[in-house]
Amino acid sequence: MSPTFPQSHPLRIGNVRRDLPICAVAPDLAIAVLNILGDTELTEAAADELSRKLLGLDFAALVTAEAKSIPLAYALALRLAKPYVVLRKQYKSYMGEALQAQTLSITTGKPQTLILDAKDRELVAGRGVVLVDDVISTGSTLAAMDALMAKAHARVIAVSAICTEGSVPELAAPLYALAHLPLFSGASQS
Repeated sequence: MSPTFPQSHPLRIGNVRRDLPICAVAPDLAIAVLNILGDTELTEAAADELSRKLLGLDFAALVTAEAKSIPLAYALALRLAKPYVVLRKQYKSYMGEALQAQTLSITTGKPQTLILDAKDRELVAGRGVVLVDDVISTGSTLAAMDALMAKAHARVIAVSAICTEGSVPELAAPLYALAHLPLFSGASQS
């Protein structure tokens, strides 16, 4: 008896519709996979919608984690005329005195390190920032991003994402999201 899951889950952002593939992440658990890398149309639609929600907020920079949400952060930065910071997963010598925090990814199931380099540390120190992610699920990536911002003496004034997923964790800052994705439990197949 193996679990069965739907093949896809519909998502609509603005006028753009996608059927997200369902992927098992545990024996009895699957998620709808949102991958905006290479999907310019969906990324642009999401940036249009999210930028409207973020207009009027007083912040210095958008902050995202490497890698899937980078196109969204870039598109938001253009619309909001703000710089964006990418928290990297590997240290490079040019990053100087970088800060680090740990996270556990739901998709890889492994611990990952997020790194804020010295140049970007100066950009966010003492200022308000908006955290950007493609999907917020367990909140572990956000917790690491938030920890890095605290170490850099930045204030997280808002969190933005295309989608939330499952049971959204409580956040200290307001959350701006465009859609919610369910978690899929496997039903036994005879």
